[in-house]
Amino acid sequence: MQTSSNDVAHWNKTRRLMFINLAVWFFFGYIIHMFVTPLNQIIIPVLGFPLGFYMAAQGSLIAFVVLLFVFARQQDKIDREFGVAEDE
Repeated sequence: MQTSSNDVAHWNKTRRLMFINLAVWFFFGYIIHMFVTPLNQIIIPVLGFPLGFYMAAQGSLIAFVVLLFVFARQQDKIDREFGVAEDE
């Protein structure tokens, strides 16, 4: 089976998007949690929680949900650009 240049370009953009999203996921999943102690020195004024506690308890989860929606939107845009989008 022969792959067209359109398929290769689509896969290259999709792969790039995937790696960027994995890097953001890794940052919020691991890197933020490595710095919980220094981040606890910063207190969120409205909530009164230390920033490290908030990022470990809620911030990462919020970032993951936002990341999912952003990824889906960007992937749909790539699919439409290359003519492989699913119909609504």
